[in-house]
Amino acid sequence: MSIRVKPEEKVWADFQEQEKLSDQQVELFKMYERYLSKCNEEFNLTAIKDLSGIVRQHFQDSLSLAKFVDLSKIKSICDIGTGAGFPAIPLKIMFPHLNVYLIEVTKKKIQFLIDLISMLELTDIEICDLDWRTFLRKTEFDIDMFVTRAAIDEVELIRMLKPSCFYNKATIAYWAAEHWECHTKAKEFVNKIESYKLGQKNRKLVFFKLISV
Repeated sequence: MSIRVKPEEKVWADFQEQEKLSDQQVELFKMYERYLSKCNEEFNLTAIKDLSGIVRQHFQDSLSLAKFVDLSKIKSICDIGTGAGFPAIPLKIMFPHLNVYLIEVTKKKIQFLIDLISMLELTDIEICDLDWRTFLRKTEFDIDMFVTRAAIDEVELIRMLKPSCFYNKATIAYWAAEHWECHTKAKEFVNKIESYKLGQKNRKLVFFKLISV
């Protein structure tokens, strides 16, 4: 007699197998998804509402960075315009050694992040309620890599790579759609572009760096 597996159980089982997650990590992702779905209407966190979509387009897309970067050698990341915590919190769950900074200016989303971090019992995470330009002017954190799923455009991003900026030795990882084309003002800072598939979608990870440093 065959045992019928519930669709949601298969989603989580496939996710665990594909990303090589521990049972504890999967449980944290389940808590994350439940809380995201519960708060979504109030906080306007995501247009994706089905479980398989959240797992693939938010969790797995966030973790795609690990395909191209040895995150065991990265000590700290900063997520620009993190919103509901993507990509930084999925990366933190998978790589708990990371020190994480979350840049977010919307008060409702900040409250969601505070509650989520507490619920998941994550440590070494700091939320910064500064806009991007103010963050660059007023902070001096120890950050190895900045990450953003296209929360701001690349012309704004490369402000970080000005010779006078404290953070100009860090790398930026920028999630982009298949047909994304770099603005001419940012092209000189493109270090590499990596392509990957997310289900049936083709995606890109673009890495910006000040090569002359």
